[in-house]
Parts: sequence; C-alpha cells; structure tokens
Amino acid sequence: MEVRLQKFLAEAGVASRRAAEEWILAGRVQVNGRPVTRLGTRVDPDRDVVTVDGQVVRPRRKLYVALHKPPGYVCTRRDPQGRPVVHDLLPPEWRNLFTVGRLDRQSEGLLFLTNDGEFALRLTHPRYGVRKTYEVTVTGRVFPSALRPLTEGVRHRGELLRATAARLLRASRKRSVIELELAEGKNREVRRLCASQGWKVERLVRTRIGRIRLGDLPPGRWRTLTASEIETLLAPI
Repeated sequence: MEVRLQKFLAEAGVASRRAAEEWILAGRVQVNGRPVTRLGTRVDPDRDVVTVDGQVVRPRRKLYVALHKPPGYVCTRRDPQGRPVVHDLLPPEWRNLFTVGRLDRQSEGLLFLTNDGEFALRLTHPRYGVRKTYEVTVTGRVFPSALRPLTEGVRHRGELLRATAARLLRASRKRSVIELELAEGKNREVRRLCASQGWKVERLVRTRIGRIRLGDLPPGRWRTLTASEIETLLAPI
C-alpha cells in the first residue's frame, strides 16, 4: 500500500514528519536512486527503496501489544520519582513503544502499547468514539437508581462527565461492583464520576477496549494483538 513519502520517513523513526518534509524539499531524499523534492510523492514500502543522504531507510515493524497493567505502575517510559513503569514489564527492545491512552498508577487492567501513531489516534480521539469498559469496586451499597446520574451526565470541577452505560454487577452492605462504559476517556473520568456521587473507589480495572477484552491475561503479562484484532479495533463503529 502506498503512503506519502514524509509519512514513511516519520513512521520509520528517522525524523518527525515536518523534518522529513524539509529533507525532501532540500533534495536529501531519493526513491529508487532518484532525488525526490515533491511533497506529494507516494512510495510503496514493500517495493521502493528510499534513502536519505545515501543511507537506506527501512520500514519499522509496527507493534501492537496488549498488557495487563498491575496497580502501582505508571504509564511512562521513565519516572523521576523512581516508581515502577509499565515498560519494565516489556522486553528491553520494546522500550520505544508508547501507551495508547493511560491508566493512573493505582488503576489496573487492559492497556495497549504501540509504535503506530495512527493506531493510537484512532483509539484515543473522541471523534472515533472507541468505548472502554471498566469494572469499579466502591465502598458501601449502591442501588441501581444511583447509576442514572452517571449516564445523564454530571459536572465535576467545571467539566461535564458522562458514561455511555452503567450497570450494577453486584452489591452488598460493605461494597458494590459497577461496570461503566466510556467513550471519551477524560482525565481520571471514572474516578471523578464516582467521586461526584460520594463513592470511594477500592479497585478500578479496565476490562475492555473496543471489542478486545482483558480476558484471562494475568497481571503483569502481555501479548501481541492479532491482525484480526487490529482490524476490529480500527473498523468504523
């Protein structure tokens, strides 16, 4: 499949897209041995040979990883406070991957990591509406009627928060378990929705992203996504 030359260079990791455009205009990029200075040029990574200053640029293999993030880990490559980071759970050669969205330190569950920026955008930008499902354990008994404000929308610190679906899974006098589905993924939205109702969160687990479920993947373990799973995640809703 053909892609724009500057996009190919950016995805290969040799430069940002803007820097790649400057290289093309400066005549530093060649395709099949011929200098290319037109930004609209398209290349086929499987057939064309692209060089920058005479050095061959090879397409970078795209990786898509599903990780069961345990509590206590932060979603960064490095942490100045010395806390464990999710990249510690991956092979050393995959430290260039970035997280697709985030889970806060005490939250756990399904987290994707990739080196494909377009994939990450499709899963995180609100306009695509990819839904995430969370299982939340809160202190005390919650009644089904108490979930209605979460789907109608509540204001918290001047921001409108809303779950697309809310369901009570089980409840006792000591604690209740709620399933929430969100489409936007605003900062700490699940915890803020619960705080708006005066509920103390004991545990927060993301169980699904789009149609991909956490399943029986153990905490701290990872697996690569299959081609069909990637296609499913990128399919229009």
